[in-house]
Amino acid sequence: MFAARKIALAGHEVFVFNRDIKPGGLAEYGIYPVKHKMKFGLRKQFAQVLALPNLHYFGHVQVGDGYDLKLSDLAGMHPAAVLFTCGAQGTRKLGLPGEDAAGVYAAKDFVYHYNQLPPYASHDFSTGKNVGIVGMGNVAIDIARWLLDDGPDRVTESVVIIARRGPLEIKFDDKEIAFVERHIPRADLIAEIGRVSKRCAAAGQEVVPEKVIEQHFKHLKDADAAFVPPRLSFRFLSSPAAILPDSKGRIAKLEVAENDLVARPDGSTKAVQTSTRATLNLDTLIFAIGDEHDACIGLPMGPSGYATMPATGETDEPQYQVWNPATQAILPGWFVAGWARRASTGLVGIARHDGELGADRVIEFLKSEGRADTLGKDEIISSLCGKGLRPVTKSDLDLLGAVEQREAGERGVPAFKFSDNQSMYEAIRKEREAASAVEDERCQSVTAD
Repeated sequence: MFAARKIALAGHEVFVFNRDIKPGGLAEYGIYPVKHKMKFGLRKQFAQVLALPNLHYFGHVQVGDGYDLKLSDLAGMHPAAVLFTCGAQGTRKLGLPGEDAAGVYAAKDFVYHYNQLPPYASHDFSTGKNVGIVGMGNVAIDIARWLLDDGPDRVTESVVIIARRGPLEIKFDDKEIAFVERHIPRADLIAEIGRVSKRCAAAGQEVVPEKVIEQHFKHLKDADAAFVPPRLSFRFLSSPAAILPDSKGRIAKLEVAENDLVARPDGSTKAVQTSTRATLNLDTLIFAIGDEHDACIGLPMGPSGYATMPATGETDEPQYQVWNPATQAILPGWFVAGWARRASTGLVGIARHDGELGADRVIEFLKSEGRADTLGKDEIISSLCGKGLRPVTKSDLDLLGAVEQREAGERGVPAFKFSDNQSMYEAIRKEREAASAVEDERCQSVTAD
């Protein structure tokens, strides 16, 4: 959205194709559900972007050779340039035995589910009493918060965060852990830090429980800090090794490898698996280890995702042009930005900045190119409908927004959104018909007068 705004403000006609009906991506469907102030602020900014007269929106149109609109179809619209900001929609897997068992999920998909993104909202993401989360960043803490919530549907009794590194390499923010610290038994955390302290010391890390608590678990500084169930615990220096399902095919246990921490010459560390194994009793496992680029889109792939033009010279400047390794040539006018350029990197602000940098590259490219014979908005809509698609336009979004705002008011909640596409289409249709009826009545009144 921010890349589109920058290109539009430079005077170019911009056509946004979005997989989902509603815009916003992770800003809409990735931020924790009750962070209403943040979401309202972003929605307001996106509404300002969509209000630009030379920016057009086509929702519920997924671009990619494995999806609705093939790359060749897109090229057939004769765009002057194409910028992919589709994020990292692939799932990172570790190739573990049993990782296809029921109850094993990718964090991205699980977050989409509880944030009500279709079709994830209607898929089975059932959780049990004992949940493991692999990863030690803000996403892992967000998911733990969701699972530990005191809502009437909560079934979770225990959540364990499994980290391949030690307690000095925690990645989550203080403000995020503050939401769940009351669920951490202080004595258990001290015991876990003590369990790995010698292995951390071997890599030059002095791990003292009081210092770790002071730095990362400020609520637990008080020795009498009250514990509130359900239980949240940590398992440091552990890597998943195998998933053991029960007779019904659902995860029952997770085998983890104990890791040693090894110092690198540059001062960083790496976790190295040992032959020592332990088994955790789990009925749900969620991998919060980042995401990968989606090969089904059809862009050329490199070792770390979509291939971009190799860096030249001595600078380490980010590269945004799509590169075909097979032909050793760029795809003229095709660019990637945000997590489509570098998967799972940084927060919303960083992705926004990268999108704007990608937009700069597009604008520079357009200065040197002749005017393209691009299809117009109505021609694109006709083409999409001809493929059996139902593109959602800016005017449709206005109607949907009005319905959702009204629903929120009637339900007495800060915000409301539909969790399936058909309900959104139906809401748009009914709102359009109601508006048309009001307009007809007004015309009749004017005629009578």
